[in-house]
Amino acid sequence: MQTQSLTGKWHFRQAGTDEWLPATVPGGVHTDLLALGRIPDPFVGDNEKKVQWVAEADWEYRYQFAASDVLTQSHIWLVCDGLDTLAAVVLNGRTLGQTNNMFRQYRWDVKELLQADNNELLITFASPVQYITEKQAVRPLPGVSQAIPGGPYLRKAPCQFGWDWGPQLPPIGIWKDIRLEAGSGVRLADVHLRQDHADGQVTVSADVMLAGQVDEDLTVQLQIISPDGEAFVVETTSQFTIHNLLFIIPSPQLWWPNGYGDQPLYQVIINLRQGETLLDERRYQLGLRTIKLRQEPDEWGRSFEFMVNGVPIFAKGSNWIPADSFPTRISDEYLEALIRGAVETHQNMLRVWGGGFFEEERFYDLCDQYGILVWQDYIFSCSVYPLDDADFLENVRVEVVENVRRIRHRASLALWCGNNEMEEGWANWGWTRPDLADMKVAYDQFFHCTLAEWSTTIDPDTPYWPSSPSSDTPFENPNGQVQGDAHYWDVWHGRKPFTAYRGQFPRFMSEFGFQALPPLATIRTYAEEADWNMTSYIMERHQKNDSGNSLMVGQMLDTFRLPKDFPSLVYLSMVLQAEGIRYGVEHWRRARERVAGTLYWQLNDCWPVASWSSLDYFGRWKALHYAARRFYAPVLLSIEDAPPRQGVYVTSDIRKMWQGSLRWSLETLAGEQLAMGEEVVQAAALANTPVKMFDFAEQVTDDNRRNLMFVAELWQDDRFVARQTAFFAPTKHLELVDPQVKATCCVDDGQLIVELNGRSLARLVELSLDSADVVFSDNYFDLPAGRKTIVTCQLPSGWDLSQAEAALRIRSVYDSF
Repeated sequence: MQTQSLTGKWHFRQAGTDEWLPATVPGGVHTDLLALGRIPDPFVGDNEKKVQWVAEADWEYRYQFAASDVLTQSHIWLVCDGLDTLAAVVLNGRTLGQTNNMFRQYRWDVKELLQADNNELLITFASPVQYITEKQAVRPLPGVSQAIPGGPYLRKAPCQFGWDWGPQLPPIGIWKDIRLEAGSGVRLADVHLRQDHADGQVTVSADVMLAGQVDEDLTVQLQIISPDGEAFVVETTSQFTIHNLLFIIPSPQLWWPNGYGDQPLYQVIINLRQGETLLDERRYQLGLRTIKLRQEPDEWGRSFEFMVNGVPIFAKGSNWIPADSFPTRISDEYLEALIRGAVETHQNMLRVWGGGFFEEERFYDLCDQYGILVWQDYIFSCSVYPLDDADFLENVRVEVVENVRRIRHRASLALWCGNNEMEEGWANWGWTRPDLADMKVAYDQFFHCTLAEWSTTIDPDTPYWPSSPSSDTPFENPNGQVQGDAHYWDVWHGRKPFTAYRGQFPRFMSEFGFQALPPLATIRTYAEEADWNMTSYIMERHQKNDSGNSLMVGQMLDTFRLPKDFPSLVYLSMVLQAEGIRYGVEHWRRARERVAGTLYWQLNDCWPVASWSSLDYFGRWKALHYAARRFYAPVLLSIEDAPPRQGVYVTSDIRKMWQGSLRWSLETLAGEQLAMGEEVVQAAALANTPVKMFDFAEQVTDDNRRNLMFVAELWQDDRFVARQTAFFAPTKHLELVDPQVKATCCVDDGQLIVELNGRSLARLVELSLDSADVVFSDNYFDLPAGRKTIVTCQLPSGWDLSQAEAALRIRSVYDSF
């Protein structure tokens, strides 16, 4: 198969105008206008509002090219991997077709239309906003209050019309690869790779389907290259359009999720040949593993637990949203940094949320390579969709077939899920209008029958789940705690305290979260210093959740004193978020025999904004991300505090017993120890182990509770593993004094090493380097009096020790009031 790229330099214009402007493909109208200085940066100030006209207009893209190199082939196809969204495609004056789905590939045979030179490809994009507005006016469908109404009518990423963390900036353009493919007419139409594990061996099978007229014998070859470079080949020759090839791998290297083992990947190559001529080829990376969603009756109802290679996995992860409102701007380096950020915090699962889009190959490549399981939603979210429309359903069917075939071989793929929160919507959100009754029936038929059949037929090896959350019993207690998965939002939307998390025992917590502001360096990119106020116009333009800023401040004042200035408020918002999510995750990990996973909302952002993310739009680590590295640690030390009682637990994701010791003390904030001791710890494999319940009723009084703390440290021989602290009064009531933290710095092999020590408790210590973005080995941690702590980071390029010492900033809760 010969290919000719059609990406690169194009031209575009607003329909009805004369001026053709330079464009870049893949790309889009917003990014092309931005590059030319024709619109302001939509992410700055209130510019989002000022560029609404862009998506309300129609646009044309034009490309002129020669095709002499491919004209000798008998068949030539124009292949568009992603057109966003309502496009009319014209080649040399002839209309090829129209598109209405950004998730689909479109392909046309153009052999008869091409000429050697001076070919012109014209793609006209109609306004998605005008389209959905007209549809919504005829038949209003419930949707997301922060979005442009009518989005469910169009197969386009729902969040691009706006969400409670995202702007209303629906892109328009050629967002994926576009090319010519030329060949004999016979090509690989579908390859289905499967694996069967038995008796210590793995049988890899390839079901190969050909497209085109097969007039003579063709050879299909399966080549497998092991992680060690050993190659295996099997092939078959026939005139059939369907071929099946099998190969047995005798000593397979198994793929494991992050934290449970390695991620060896086999390279698989499928060749289609006619004699010695190569006609077509597909390449895959394949991890050998079994995966199962175990749902079995137990004393609490029915389990919801992922099993990989027969081992129960506690899913530790987060929810993934599109990494940019304009996805063609996402670089390979940035995408890998986000995935690596999840890995570095011990995460093993990402939920690709149903309000975005099916991700590109590079995303799944990274998840395979890093051991990140993927919970993959189909692209439906929080809305009523026109599922009673036959044309809409057929469009979705093709979308499902293409994307399931594309993704199903992935080692990382753990689950297909029908939608996000739509069953919850039907059950609890008041979608009760009489004219919606038929839509509820259509929903039931589609997600519990039609989509389930499509999914399991195309990919019988990956479990299907109808909705998130769901009990798997249509419309019955979809957010319950007996079976299925749950979303818990009462702490945020319901304004309940963080302690409410401890009353929840879901079988699998697939969404929960709490907002924070992004770091001040990110706020600077969209707000002038004059706007640094939680109720300023600009700050509220970058807060898409109704009353979100007041919810943050309200919970903040339950925990901390009133901040003295805006930078302190930013800091407190981040540590508040970290403390709240930590509180929930530690509780659910302690209930591991009942709760099988936690996916906090959300990992990342699509623009600079106040949100639930732990990594902001620029990839900066918020306090939550550092906390995740601690609360998702393979061996977790946690305290279940119920003053004056303090229960200590060790939760292990390790597949063998962990042995160590607990060193504990009851002490004043200045470090005077009132009681101390050491306990032997034998933490069972893949389980939660209670270590000891401490009752300090005799030592803690109303007079001293604000000056006391409980410190627990986990050690293995002479190696410090983890530290936890607990208190007997809210942080805002603690008798904090200036901790006088001193930092001693040195540089070793490009690493800045910072040794910290304080004279009194430094609560939630934040380290930063002025004018530099770095990731520390730990941050936003408690530093009890007299306990030396060492933190490291990569020394910024070109810096020396004196520069680092001058730039080092240390903040704690004491400094915030």
